Amino acid sequence: SSARMSQPLVALLLLLAINGALALRICSFNIRSFGETKRENQKVMDVIVKIIKRCDIILLMEIKDSANQICPTLMERLNGNSRATTYNCVISSRLGRKTYKEQYAFIYKEKLVTVKENYLYHDLQDGDTDVFSREPFVVWFQSPQTAVKDFVIVPLHTTPEASVKEIDELVDVYEYVKRRWKKAENFIFMGDFNADCNYVPKKAWSSIRLRTDSKFVWLIGDQEDTTVKTSTNCAYDRIVLRGQAIVNSVVPKSSSIFDFQKAYGLTEEEALEVSDHFPVEFKLQSSKVSTNRKRSSSSKKRTRARRT
Repeated sequence: SSARMSQPLVALLLLLAINGALALRICSFNIRSFGETKRENQKVMDVIVKIIKRCDIILLMEIKDSANQICPTLMERLNGNSRATTYNCVISSRLGRKTYKEQYAFIYKEKLVTVKENYLYHDLQDGDTDVFSREPFVVWFQSPQTAVKDFVIVPLHTTPEASVKEIDELVDVYEYVKRRWKKAENFIFMGDFNADCNYVPKKAWSSIRLRTDSKFVWLIGDQEDTTVKTSTNCAYDRIVLRGQAIVNSVVPKSSSIFDFQKAYGLTEEEALEVSDHFPVEFKLQSSKVSTNRKRSSSSKKRTRARRT
């Protein structure tokens, strides 16, 4: 009889395993000074490609490449000649106040998600013009295979000294984009917020609306360490969600920091050649499982109704 009892358990474990596999992994990675030198370093590029391949959508920051070769180079490495999983890339213009420029890029698996719209936030508000040194390059993704069918990603790489103001201002970005794209309800704010240590001291959190408004849900906690150096311990990189549906469809315990140094057996020095940040990530549940769950709860309701 014990064997018979374990059958439903096996079915459940299988379902959970499938759900884990079908879940959409969304990552955010500041690749320090990602330009020509790094692009031509095969050893480093091998690691970057491996990191990207783990993710279904990955935000890359600190792209500094005036030749605009980062996307083409990565596409060639990721897609090769294969007909299989095809990655695509959407990249912002070069952003920055003076001569120093960076780009945001999203690399995503085309079979799983598509870009519905994108929009470079116009940083022109009364009273506080030009808050962001790199305005968020906002992308609205369609995701037919997840429980939430679409979501907007708002990326941000803050200027360290201005982080408190920039993180706070993401609330204005949210309100503006919501007015612009009326049907958008699920939002992901992510990137290198420099949200810790000297740049965002504990006492500053009370003036950051993205934190004080509890409708914004923070997935990476203040105690985490997203830096590669053993000598630093800072939760610089963050993921914040807004929208009941997306919050409810996060795979439990899926938000984490990917320690590629440990995963790929690198020395600290080798890891720092790739970046001084680890990627952060989380997963969204696939629609297949959530429909099962809905069905079972509604059938329970029916039996309860019958009993009364």
